[in-house]
Amino acid sequence: MSSAHSLIKNLFNARIYLGQAQHLRSFSKSPFPSRQVIFSGIQPTGVPHLGNFLGALQQWVQLQNEAPPSTDLVFSVVDLHAMTMNQDANQLRLWKRQALAALLAVGLDPDRSTLFYQSSVPAHAELMWILGCSASTGYLSRMTQWKSKLNLSNDTSVFDQNAKSKLKLGLFSYPVLQAADILLYGTTHVPVGEDQIQHLEFTRECAVTFNAAYGYALQKPDIILSPAKRVMSLKDPRAKMSKSDPDIRSRILISDTPEDIQLKIRLALTDSTSGVYFDESRRPGVSNLIRIMAHLKQEAVSIEEVAQHCKSLSMREFKDEVTKTIVTGLESIRGRYKYYLEADNGRYIDDIATEGSKKAGKKAEITMAKIRRCVGLS
Repeated sequence: MSSAHSLIKNLFNARIYLGQAQHLRSFSKSPFPSRQVIFSGIQPTGVPHLGNFLGALQQWVQLQNEAPPSTDLVFSVVDLHAMTMNQDANQLRLWKRQALAALLAVGLDPDRSTLFYQSSVPAHAELMWILGCSASTGYLSRMTQWKSKLNLSNDTSVFDQNAKSKLKLGLFSYPVLQAADILLYGTTHVPVGEDQIQHLEFTRECAVTFNAAYGYALQKPDIILSPAKRVMSLKDPRAKMSKSDPDIRSRILISDTPEDIQLKIRLALTDSTSGVYFDESRRPGVSNLIRIMAHLKQEAVSIEEVAQHCKSLSMREFKDEVTKTIVTGLESIRGRYKYYLEADNGRYIDDIATEGSKKAGKKAEITMAKIRRCVGLS
């Protein structure tokens, strides 16, 4: 069964599972209506790279294309989250447009899915404040994201001198805003990777806390654990591909030309061992390229099948095969990305964002009207 069909089957089974390293546990069904609402977001931090596409965006498109027509799909460019680290204003404006163009380029349809900038719907910040009034600082202090962003160890306390000198409120309260993003739309399911499970558990905790205090008003979302499609750095194959890496050659962007891709793959770190085979511990660079090929092949193939096909190639021939696969896999996406970014002198993207924010605002107001009544604001 393909990863797409597995994802959809997991979503629409009567029981949804939260996957953890060695454990699966099922959640009880919520008391809310059974209409499915899927929400996810992407930070505007530049043109998405191959890891973003294979790790998240590809799954969003599969969900859109295979979900029943009654399913509500909401995908946001979460620009408020990007502000937890210092940003140049002009650069952030550009990155927002690039992120929205990328969502369209990979295949998200604004007539089927709601696509919008988070900051264009003020209810995100309003609900964050309301949830924040009852959020546990102890719980937030145990979250790992703020520690990793500040390059601190996981056992760091907010009271440690090093943390106090670096930690800002926006980064510390990031999970509360993320919870508001999700709960605002009556979300029933959130597609995430394993690294985001902690944040989704916090979101569920926020819903439980609010509902216990004010009565059922917030849908407690379930998690769709996306199939793991790890893509590692081309320059350090033991680290994930990342936009924060100062070396642009470490990643493939969905906007890269065939010439860009060829150069980056030719310079990708591998090894001097003869032959091509998959061994993550001894040959991380080669294994990363094999994995990328398997994920991008138009026909469904396994990592083992790709390795078998390439086993007798020289390293140069193998890298040529990898280049060809990536160029083919991203060719149409790159063309659409360039088109959407430039269409109608940029006004097309603006129109999509405006219409998306109107749709999102109407959905959000349904939840906020209930919330305001519950807490006494209306």
